[in-house]
Amino acid sequence: MEQQEMQGMMSSEKMIEMFTLKIISNLPIESITKKVTDACVEYKFSLLQTYIYQEILESKGFPIDRKVYIYEICQAKTASLMLTSNPEFSLFMPCKLAIYEHEGKTVISTMNMGIMLDAVSSNKELYASAVSLFNTLQTLMNALAV
Repeated sequence: MEQQEMQGMMSSEKMIEMFTLKIISNLPIESITKKVTDACVEYKFSLLQTYIYQEILESKGFPIDRKVYIYEICQAKTASLMLTSNPEFSLFMPCKLAIYEHEGKTVISTMNMGIMLDAVSSNKELYASAVSLFNTLQTLMNALAV
C-alpha cells in the first residue's frame, strides 16, 4: 500500500497505535526502570544500551518535562537468523523498549512486530524464533508493569 493511501485511510494516531504495543502502568516510572535489568536476565534478553532521554536532551539544551527511558535489547539467536536471511530488517534492530511518563501514568512500549512477522513466515526457523521473541518481550513488558 502506498504511503499516501495509508495516510488517507487512517489518522496519524491510528497509525501510531497500529505500529506500537503499549502497556499502561500505575507504578512510578522509577519502580519500573529499576526492574529492567533483572527482567532482561529473567527473559533471556541482552541489555545492550540504555538511554535516559530527558538527561540527553537537557545536555543538548532542549529539556523536556517528562522522563523517557529507551532500552536496546536483543536475543542473539533471533538477531543472527534475521540478519542472515533479511538484512533489511537491521533497521528495526535491536528491539527497543521505551518507558515514559504520560498523563500521570507510566507507559511501557515497543514496536508491534506482529505486523511484520508475516514478511519472514517462509523461513520457518526464523519465523518461530521471531514469534517467540515477540511473545517473550510482551511477557517481559507485562512483568514490568506490576
